[in-house]
Amino acid sequence: MGIARNAPDSPPRSHQEHGSADPLLWLIPLLLSGIGVIMISSSSSPISMARFGSPQALGIKQAVWLLLGLLVMLITYSVPIEAWRKKSGLFWVIAVVFCFLPLFPVTGVSAGGARRWVNLGIVTVQAADVLFFAFTLHASRKLFENRGKETPAGSFFKVVILGAISVIPLLLQPDMGSTILVFILAMGIYVPLFGWGFPLVFGGGLAALGFPFIFTHGYRLRRLKAFLDPWEEPLGSGFQAIQGLVAFSNGGIWGMGLGQGLQKLKYLPASHTDFILAAIGEELGLAGSLSVIALFGLWYFRLLGHWRRLEGSFEACLVWGLCLNVFIQMAINIGGVTKLIPLTGMPLPFLSYGGSSLVMMWARVGLLLRLSRCRQLA
Repeated sequence: MGIARNAPDSPPRSHQEHGSADPLLWLIPLLLSGIGVIMISSSSSPISMARFGSPQALGIKQAVWLLLGLLVMLITYSVPIEAWRKKSGLFWVIAVVFCFLPLFPVTGVSAGGARRWVNLGIVTVQAADVLFFAFTLHASRKLFENRGKETPAGSFFKVVILGAISVIPLLLQPDMGSTILVFILAMGIYVPLFGWGFPLVFGGGLAALGFPFIFTHGYRLRRLKAFLDPWEEPLGSGFQAIQGLVAFSNGGIWGMGLGQGLQKLKYLPASHTDFILAAIGEELGLAGSLSVIALFGLWYFRLLGHWRRLEGSFEACLVWGLCLNVFIQMAINIGGVTKLIPLTGMPLPFLSYGGSSLVMMWARVGLLLRLSRCRQLA
C-alpha cells in the first residue's frame, strides 16, 4: 500500500456523499457470514446436541446475530460521515466506560480467569468489540485533525495517550490480546499520515519491555511453549494447536465433505469459534480455506481502491482505520490457527461464532458503505 503519499502540510481534500455505495463491500461479508453460519452449524453439532438438544442450535443463534448485524449495518450506513466525525469523542468515552462494566459483579461475566463480557440481560457481549470500533473512529479523527498542525512526534504522543486511556479497563479484565490490538490500530492509523519512524521505534521498545511479562503469568508461558513446540505436551498446552493442524491434514485439497469432519467430535476445542478456519480446512479442504482468504483479499482490494480515491481526507483515514481493524484480527486468527504465531483467542471476522464480534463487524461494513459513496468535489 502506498504510505504517506501526500505531504503532512498538504491541504485536506473536500468530499461529498453523493455517489452510490459499492455493493461488494456488503456482498462479500454477507457471503463470508453465510459460510460462517453453515460451518458453525456443522462444527458445533455435537456440542449443540449435548447442550441444547438440537445439532443446529448454535448455527441458528449465529444466524439471528447475523440478522441483527444487518440491521446495525443499515443504522450505521444511515448516519452521515460528518456526524460520525463530530460525535467520535463521545462515542469513544462511552465505549471506554462500557469496558469497565465487566469488572462489576452485577454486569460482568467471568470465564477462563478473565472478566471480559457484559451481561445485558438478554445477551452477553464482549466489551472490547465496541471499543475497537469507537477507538478507530476517534483516533482517525484526532490524527487527521493534527496533520499539518503538529509535528509527527506531537501527534504520535497524543495517539499513544489515547490508546493508553483506552486499554486501562482491558488491562484490569485482563485482556492482553485486545490491549495489543488497540495499540496496533493506533500505530497503523498513524502510519499513512506521518510515516513508519515512530511506530517502529515505539513498537520495538514496547515488545522488548513486554517480553519479560510473558513469564509472569502461567497461561502466557504455556501459549509460548505450545507455539514453539506443541508436541512437548501433546495432550496439554499443545493439544489445540496440534489438532488444528490435524484438521487441515484430514481435509487435503478438497476436504472430507460438509458435515463429515472428525475433529469436531471433541478432538478440536473451539472448532466453531477461534479455529473455524481449521474446521473449514477439514470439511472443505485447502480449496475452501483459500477461497475464504481470497474473499477477504478481494474485499481489502476494493477498500484499498476507495482509500486511494479519497486520499488526503478524513474519509480516507477512516477507511484505512476500519480496513485495518478487520485485517489485523483476520491476520492474527489465521496466523494462530496455522501456527505462524502464538494463539491469542482472536476470532476470525464474519465467520467465528460470537454475536458481539459479528454485529460490530457489520457496523463497520455500514460505515464503509457510507464512505464508499464519497466523491471528491470539483
